[in-house]
Order: sequence, then C-alpha cells, then structure tokens
Amino acid sequence: MSDSCEKCRSAGEKLMLKGERCFSPKCAMVKRPYRPGAHGPTEMRGKKSEYGRQLAEKQRAKEIYGTREIQFRNYVTKAEKLSGNTAENLMRLLELRLDNVVFRFGFAVSRAHARQMVNHGLIKLNGKKVNIPSYTVKELDQIEPKKKESFFEIKSEHCPSWMEFDKKNLKGKINHLPIREEIDTPINENLIIEFYSR
Repeated sequence: MSDSCEKCRSAGEKLMLKGERCFSPKCAMVKRPYRPGAHGPTEMRGKKSEYGRQLAEKQRAKEIYGTREIQFRNYVTKAEKLSGNTAENLMRLLELRLDNVVFRFGFAVSRAHARQMVNHGLIKLNGKKVNIPSYTVKELDQIEPKKKESFFEIKSEHCPSWMEFDKKNLKGKINHLPIREEIDTPINENLIIEFYSR
C-alpha cells in the first residue's frame, strides 16, 4: 500500500491524494476503512482534545496540498501579514500554488501528479516554463501544458469559478483571486490558525 493511502487511513477519511483511484473500489478507505497497523481494525477512535483537533486539521491540510511543515508554517506567517482574514488568506495562498492550479485545471489527476509535472518542466506560465510547484500564481496569469498533443483528455468540467479554461487551446487563466466560498477543499482553516497561535 502506498504512503498516500496510509495517510488517508490515518486521517480516517479520503484526502483524494490518488486521483481516480480514490473513486474506485480499489481505494484503501473502501477496502480497509480503519487506521493502519496491527491494532487498526479494533482501535477505538476516541474524542480528540481541542489541541488534537487543531493538529489533525493542520496535518490534513498539509497532506491535501502536499507541503512540508516548514513550508506550511511559512504560508501561515505570510497569511498573518496580509490584510483581511488570516484563515481565508491561508486558503487563498494554498489554492494559488502552481501545482494546485494545474490540478484544478484538469491537467493532472491529483496534486501529486501536478507537482511532478511542474517539477519536470511540463507546464508553462504566461508562455514560460516554470518548474517550481509552490510558485504563487497571480490574477490574469495563464497556464498551459508544454506539449499539448500529449493531453488526450482534460477533466476541467469542475473548474472553480475563479478560473477560466479554454478547452480548445488547452489553456487556463486566473480570472480573479479566490474567496473562501469558491474553494471547495473541506478544511476548517480556523483550527489551523488556532494551532499556530498557541
């Protein structure tokens, strides 16, 4: 079993880290919906403390967006320095990562796949190759695959409202920076801010 599947089982829910596999009967959360390890099937999930809830939510967000602890903490610090609601700022910063945007446009089946594509130089931003998955895209930026002939099926039907996708030319555009209501990631970002405020 892959590390991604174990992360979902540890969290007790699907984190959608494996793309299409997460929707199939092969999903680990369908076959073994309990924590990994010898005692997983019989372990009782007790009520978490407030700190436990905050920690779990932070870990869940890190896994969903594929960031390391130091990088995630930096996002929180940056969100605090921006004007407006810190929790919403955090979600906006995570959504504007280039690898997430590539995934949102349907160029990749998962964020991990999108991260790999960016690392390998397969994505162009405003006509130039960018190989930094954490690069923060901006309003009106345009994203497209480097070799369009290799994309036979683009799943952009559920493209968020803050983005615009030109399926004919296989090119995506950031219409405006997202607000929280336009981000469908099921995260309680307020718990995360509380965790780092301790």
